[in-house]
Amino acid sequence: MPAVLETIGLEKRFEGTVAASNISLALEKGARQALIGPNGAGKTTLINLLTGVLQPTDGRIMLDGRDITSLQPHQRVRLGIARTFQINQLFATLTPLETVGLAVSERAGAGADWWRLVGRKSHVVDEAVALLERFHLTDVMYVRTAALPYGKQRLLEIALAIACRPRVLLLDEPAAGVPEAERHELLATVAALPEDVTVLLIEHDMDLVFSFADRISVLVNGTLLAEGSPVEVAGDPRVRTAYLGESADA
Repeated sequence: MPAVLETIGLEKRFEGTVAASNISLALEKGARQALIGPNGAGKTTLINLLTGVLQPTDGRIMLDGRDITSLQPHQRVRLGIARTFQINQLFATLTPLETVGLAVSERAGAGADWWRLVGRKSHVVDEAVALLERFHLTDVMYVRTAALPYGKQRLLEIALAIACRPRVLLLDEPAAGVPEAERHELLATVAALPEDVTVLLIEHDMDLVFSFADRISVLVNGTLLAEGSPVEVAGDPRVRTAYLGESADA
């Protein structure tokens, strides 16, 4: 199956420090792929390169065969790349209904008029409520975001990204800080997204990674060390040595 998002020889250097080195990564349409690696491996740097927050020193980024390397973040969003962040990027004073309604209105090119659209346009409200239902947020849709439990805030951030109707969704540690009891619900909700949405997940919780991903990429020191199915990655001695902290002879 052809890749929907692909990097070719991607590199990023900061004053002599190599944060990404010759990364060639391919995400197939509909994949549930995980990106793992120790702290400082360059995972968030790679996400920032994919979304245009950072420009690469070398290499290319392709979306459905189109070179998007030089495009700005907002241009990539319009083409179908959405992301979440390690720390929530939400409007604390808005409710979930207002937050998602704003994203739906913005996608329709009416962001400046979003208050009127959320209040008076039934299609905006209907779509926003449908998204909130999918992410189990209808019971809090009129509650200010700042007052929501942290797990609900993380779900809201993903719902906000999905409101952009992405083809590729990049999740940067979505379960970080989420209570244990809520983590599997969060990942189950993501896994149940439409099959045509490709997901790349950064996550440190290996139980979540191995229950979610059908393919895993391992990044170490800015270099792609290994890729494969969960079984293949778990059995790779290089991964056990470099990431899981085990001896290659274990």
